[in-house]
Amino acid sequence: MTPPPPTAEDLIAHYGLEPLPREGGLYRQTWAGPERPDGRPTGSAIVALLTARPDDFSALHRLPTDEVWHFYLGDPLELLLLDPGGGARTAVLGADVLGGQHVQFTVPAGTWMGGRVAAGGAWSLFGCTMAPGFTFGDYEHGDASALTARWPAEAARIAGLSRP
Repeated sequence: MTPPPPTAEDLIAHYGLEPLPREGGLYRQTWAGPERPDGRPTGSAIVALLTARPDDFSALHRLPTDEVWHFYLGDPLELLLLDPGGGARTAVLGADVLGGQHVQFTVPAGTWMGGRVAAGGAWSLFGCTMAPGFTFGDYEHGDASALTARWPAEAARIAGLSRP
C-alpha cells in the first residue's frame, strides 16, 4: 500500500523548516562544506518550501555565484530570471521533464531570480546548492523600481516577486 502524499505541514515538521530572511519561503540548511581561507564554506545546500499563499514567494534577488535549483516534490515552481544583458525568461522546475520542466536548473551568477508556485499549485519542495557556499552577505535583495526600469516588459511579475 502506497502511503498518502505528504502535505506542506508534514514537510515543514519533518525538515524543521524556518522562515528564510528577506527572500521568503521556509528553509533549512542541510550541508555546508569546510570553511575556505576567505571564510566562506566550500559549498552549501538547502531544502526549501514555497506555498501558493499570495505572500509566499522567493523575492527577486541575485547572487555572485551560480546557484543550482533542484525540484523534489509537489507542484511546479516558476522562476523569473532577469539576466545582466537585459533578457528575461521563465524556467519551470517540476517533474514533467519531457514537457519542458526541469528537475535541476542552474541560475548563472549575477542573474536576478525570483520564484513562486505555479498557478493552480499548492506547494513546491525544492533545494538549492552553491559552490562556493552561500553566505547571507552574498544576498542582494531586488528593488522593484530599479528592476522595473531595466525590464519594463516584466513590470507586473517584478511587482509580484518584490518585497520592500
